[in-house]
Formats: sequence, C-alpha cells, structure tokens
Amino acid sequence: MNMSQQRGRAARTTERSPSRRAELIATGRKLFADTSYDALSMDDIARHAGVAKGLIYYYFKNKRGYYLAIIEDAVAGLTELAGSTRDLAPYARVRHTVDGYLRYAQHHQAAYRAIVTGGVGFDAEVLAIRDAVRDRMLTTIALGAWGRADLPPLARTALVGWLCSVEGVTLDWIREQLLPRETVGELLVRGLGDTLRLIEEYEPDCPAPPGPQSG
Repeated sequence: MNMSQQRGRAARTTERSPSRRAELIATGRKLFADTSYDALSMDDIARHAGVAKGLIYYYFKNKRGYYLAIIEDAVAGLTELAGSTRDLAPYARVRHTVDGYLRYAQHHQAAYRAIVTGGVGFDAEVLAIRDAVRDRMLTTIALGAWGRADLPPLARTALVGWLCSVEGVTLDWIREQLLPRETVGELLVRGLGDTLRLIEEYEPDCPAPPGPQSG
C-alpha cells in the first residue's frame, strides 16, 4: 500500500469515527435496557456490536467509560426534547418542556431510569450527570416562566421539589403504563402552576405566567 492509499484509508477511518462511536452507543443503549451492567462483559458487548473488543476500548477505554458515554448521550436527548421553544407564550413553553420530558422517558425508559436513579449502584458520576439534567430543566422552566435563568433560593428550592415529584411520577408512569402521556403531562403542568403561584407569594419578582385561559 503506497502513501497515498494509506492517507486515503486514514481519512476514511477518521470520517467513520463519529458514526461508528454513535453506532456503538446505540448498541449499548439496547443492551443495557435488557441486561444489568454487571451481567454484561466487554466480550458480550463486542459480540452484540459485531466488532473487535479493542474497538470499544479505543473509543471508551473500559466498560465504565462506555456506560457513562451512553448515559451522557441519553442526557443530550432528554434535554434536547425537553428544551423550551422561544416563540411560544410562557404557558405553552412550560407545557412543551414537560411534554418533551415525558416523551423521552416513554421512548427511552432504561436510559431515563439510569439518569434519575443514579445508574449503577448510585454511581457518583451518573448522579453528577443527573444533577446537570436537573439544572438544565430548572433553567428551562425559569426562562419559560420568567424569561430569566437566575433563580432566587426560594424559587429554586420550590422548583427542585416539583422536579423531584416529576421524576417520581414519571418513573411510576413508565412502569405501570396506566395513563396516557397527555393526562400525566397535564397533571404535572398543573402542579407546576401551583408551585409557580406559591413562589409568587414569596417572590413577587417571579410572577406566575398566565394560564391558557388568560394568556
């Protein structure tokens, strides 16, 4: 193989790298959805992915790195779907955020459980990722409700309480599957409305946005 061919092969490998990494993450999400972390070996993962084990080490260093990459990818999908839409009125932004959050949990249940419950044995790094998701959600709600990202301590505490209830309700909903997503979303949005009105009582600079009837 001459130098020109080697350069061409190297260029093609570089071009394939992001897509190959994404393919491995997609495979891992399916595997960890059905099998526990401890039950999967790197040999198992490589066999299911149809690649040499060394390729997984190349991209992720070890199984833990692979698992964390899967969680981080899941987080990116969750925050993207739950993000606010700037051209909507405040109430519609909030509704859009909650619906996006529930859609993600509904269609990526294993990843959602890992994010919310802390992953493998309450893994500190996964918990840090979860906290980052919470912060992103709090910012999204604050921007949607008040057009500002900074939160007074009382407002933050109240919204964290609401968000923890969202996580509990969502986990129960995807496990039991007894209610349509729209109904669960409406319950959560109304609960958020109550929380925002309570915040307004203590923080007049954070008025609750009008509901659909008055907006």
